[in-house]
Order: sequence, then structure tokens, then C-alpha cells
Amino acid sequence: MICRVGRALAALLAVPALTACSAIGDVRRDPPSAPAPPPDSAAPVPTPPPAGFDEVRAGRVAAAERYDDPVVEFSDAAHGWALFAGCDGGPPARNCPTLLFATLDGGRSWLTVPHPRPVADNQQLYTAPGLVTLLAEPHGWYTSTDGGASFVRSDGEPPAWRAAQGRFQLIEATGRVGEWDGAALRPLAAQPAVPGLNTVASSADLVVAAGVGDEGPNAAVSTDRGRSWQRSPVPAPDGTVAVLRATVAPDGQVWLVGERSDRMDFPALWRWQGRWESVPAQSYPSRIRSVAPIGSGRVAVTGPYGAGVVADGRYTPVAWPVGPEHYLTTLADGTVFARGPGEVVLGTGAGMDRRWVRVAVEGD
Repeated sequence: MICRVGRALAALLAVPALTACSAIGDVRRDPPSAPAPPPDSAAPVPTPPPAGFDEVRAGRVAAAERYDDPVVEFSDAAHGWALFAGCDGGPPARNCPTLLFATLDGGRSWLTVPHPRPVADNQQLYTAPGLVTLLAEPHGWYTSTDGGASFVRSDGEPPAWRAAQGRFQLIEATGRVGEWDGAALRPLAAQPAVPGLNTVASSADLVVAAGVGDEGPNAAVSTDRGRSWQRSPVPAPDGTVAVLRATVAPDGQVWLVGERSDRMDFPALWRWQGRWESVPAQSYPSRIRSVAPIGSGRVAVTGPYGAGVVADGRYTPVAWPVGPEHYLTTLADGTVFARGPGEVVLGTGAGMDRRWVRVAVEGD
């Protein structure tokens, strides 16, 4: 999983989002006089009180009190970055240069990393395993693959960042599927026949291309690294799907998430098991904030009712120390990463067996 500021790199680079940023089944709301809803409707489910953290890591760094709260990103459970960009709500300036810090131990301690362009109109941070990329508008992009010891500047999208998005990607300018060859995305000779193609994902030898056409969600798969494609029917969802995205769980399982026109409505889910199979979610909540496959056939959800997990055809609230304001994604090593006000939360482990760590980065 790629980590990035506000999970919005897709919007800036036109790269298909995994997040971000970052649902199941249509939402049914009964009128006041309606009979009891069926078991798979969007009825609120009592949420257990959140559990406490197994550990709290409150790191302090050399940033003056006037600095705004930092943006904190992790690429895995150990490696993270913190960017202090702006003071008193204003942009970075000569008397308030951008500050950059890195951690190698999951936020227990932080190292100062000189920012290559500390004064700029817009500062942003994106991370992937072994990589940090900084945007300093209007001056360009700065990428480091040695932990911040050195940075390489580029005017456009850094090749190292593009490479981190995966071997097979959507070429936004043409809407075709491309393969990264180490220097550029090259269109595949064979293209999938997918109306409305907007997402590509790969796991081992399986490549998935999907989109939403006039007849609804549709997809194609390749098991020979894109040399040939086979249409793979997507079972019709309840309700309308506006955007389809493919994502890979930490255990390599490929999912399709069908987002509604209102992105906070509970989406449709499908899982690849030699064919696409709908994933029901009895008792799902009507509204969500984020959804992320976490492995072992499970999908984690946050929303107004707190956190929950879809498994075995049912949505079940869980007592995780994440709440309505947290946005979930999964990192490259399978860690659940939750961003909330003034903190990030790391859930290490697998499936439901997680150890929860709160990480806060504070200035002097």
C-alpha cells in the first residue's frame, strides 16, 4: 500500500487511488411506518466501546510551537515520515521553513532530515517502501531512496514513485493498460475489453482490469502478465455503482470495491475466487468513512458508528481504538494504518489479531 498526504496523490498525479483515501452493498432506509427491516439492511448495529492502545509513542521533534500540526505517513510498521509545513495556518516561509523528520522504529524516535526545498507555496509528502517523495510547488518534485540522505529533483512525476505503483498500471492519458519497464509505462500489445476501464491491480500472476460501463460493473483478468485477457463477469450489485476500483489485500487476495455516487454510502464488494463473487454484509451501517481489505477474507470499515469488519457475509462492530474520524488503509507489510485528528494509529498483525499503537509527533 502506498502512503501519502491526505491519501490524495491520485488527484494530483492522476494515478488510480488505492485509498486514499479509501464499502459494501446498497443502503436501504425504511420509512417510519415500515415493518422491521430484513437482516441485510442498513440497520445501525450497537458498537462496543473502543479498546485501549497497547502502546502509545509520543515522539518529540525540534519544531517550534508556532508550527501547524504535521502530516505523518508510514510505508510500513517501522518506517515513517513527519512533515511540518506552515505556521499559524500560513504557508511555509523563510521564517517558518518546512521541517522533515523520519523514524526507523515505528515512531519511538525521530531523526531530522534536511528538506531539499523548505520554502515553497505548497508542500506535500508521499511515501512507499524504501522511498519518500516531496512536492514543493512550484519548484518540482524531490525523491529519496536512501532515507533522505540525498534527493533527486524532477519537474514531473518522479519515475521512482511511478515504479512504486506496481508493474501494471492504467495510462491515464490513453485509458490503456501499461507495464512499467523501469523507465516508462508501455502500453500492452493486448488490451482488455472493459467498458469504462478505470482501475488496474495485480497480485502474483493475476492482473485485473475493471470499470463501470453503461451496463454496470465489468472486469477482465489476465493470468499471463497481460499477454491475453478474459472477460470475468461481475455479479450485479444492489443499487448503482458509480466508480469501481480494484485493490489487493495484504494476503494477495484481489477485491473490487464498487463506490456509490455518494462515496460515504456503503459500497458493493466482490472478491476474486477464480471468478468474481459478491460479498454480502448483513447489518451494514448506512454511512462509512473508509473501507480496506485486511486479509483473511475480511474488510475493515470506519464510519459514524465506529469500526467494524465484514466477514462471512456479515458486518460486525469491533472494539478497535479507532473511531468515526479515522481513515483506514493497509500498508505494504499488512499493517492497518489509521489517520485521525492529531494522531496516526498502527495495527500490526494479521486479520483480526492486531496490536494497536498510537503515534503522535509533537514539536518542542
